[in-house]
This record gives sequence, structure tokens and C-alpha cells, in this order.
Amino acid sequence: MPAPAALRQRSRTLLVAASAPLALAALLADDVRVRHQLEAARKDPLTGLASRDALTNRINRLARSRRGQLHVLVADADGLKAVNDSLGHAAGDTLIAAIGHRLGTWAAARGGIAARLGGDELGATLLLPTTNTVREVVALRALLAQPVDHAGQTLRPAVSIGIARAADLPDAAGASRLLRGADMAMYRVKTGEQPCEYVATRQDAYAPTVHGRRPGRPGTHLATA
Repeated sequence: MPAPAALRQRSRTLLVAASAPLALAALLADDVRVRHQLEAARKDPLTGLASRDALTNRINRLARSRRGQLHVLVADADGLKAVNDSLGHAAGDTLIAAIGHRLGTWAAARGGIAARLGGDELGATLLLPTTNTVREVVALRALLAQPVDHAGQTLRPAVSIGIARAADLPDAAGASRLLRGADMAMYRVKTGEQPCEYVATRQDAYAPTVHGRRPGRPGTHLATA
């Protein structure tokens, strides 16, 4: 018969062996929880969309692996100031949240993600055959324009959309150029210079900026290369 000391040692060994999987499971659960918390912290609290950094990282990855189908989109809500002034900022927030949710769902169904770039401006990346570009933009405009309910009132969104295709630009063009092209295209549509089906050109993607911002934005006056 084993000595009492040996029995106690064997019991401790068995206890440690039994508890190891539980400890590992707890560590893994904590790691998953922390990663989920970090991911949530990086998302925009109003729309739940990804950050600008997440969008640019995705664009750059797709530019290397799926360049022929890569599209980048910038959308800007029209008339948001009038909504804020007449109905309050809560109504404006409801409008942005609804547009963001719709854009995020639409982009995810096309192999991409959406992000809030700031204020009422949103961005997205998606994968499409270039032959589908115009049809998809027209369908997206109709989707984003669907009425939104706020406190018993019906809000009617209007959104200007610009889109750029990686296939139309030099192979070296990455996220910054594609976003600039989509932003310029959106501005041309918003001002009525181009129709809503307009697709960014190389000239749009390489347009001069003022401190990295498109001419025509508030606070930009002089264009530089």
C-alpha cells in the first residue's frame, strides 16, 4: 500500500492535471473577450461601422489580391444640416445611423466593409465585376433613399455617391488614391457637375489636395500637388 505522503502527492498531481484544461479554457475565453472588446472599441459608436484605418487596410489588401474587382465608394448625406437645424441633432444622428447600417449590410453582401470617415461621410470597399458598377450604384442610391422613421416623423435621406475602380488606375494606386478618386467623384455628383452614375477617373484619383483634403471642402482655398 502506498505511503500517505505518496497518496497526497498523487492526489495533487491528478488535481493539477484536471485543472489545467479548465485554466486554459478560461485564458482562451478571456482572450476572446478582450479581442471582442478591442474590436468594439474600434467601431464607430453611432453607426457600428468600422474605422477609417480598418477600411484602408482592407482596401490595400484587396488591391493586391482582387484588384480587377475592387471598388471603393464614398457616400455623403445631403441636407443633413437642414435636418439638424429643423428637427434637432438626434434626427440627424438617426439618419446617419440608418444610412450607415444600410451601407454596411450592402457592402458585406459584396465582399467588403463600410466605415464612417467622419461626420456624415461614409466609405466602403466591395468586390464587383466592372460591368456591374453603374447598376450597383443606382441600386444603392435607391436603397439609401428609403424613408427613415424618427420619433413618428418620416425622414427622407438623400445621398451623393462617388465610386472608384482599382482597375481604372495604375497598379501602384492603393487606398489613398482610390479614396481620393471616390471622394472627388462624390463631390462632382453632389455639385451636379456629373450624373449620379459617374465613375472616378485617373484625374480624380490624382487630383491636387489642400493639406491632404479635396479642394471644395470647408477651410480649403489653395490647391497644391
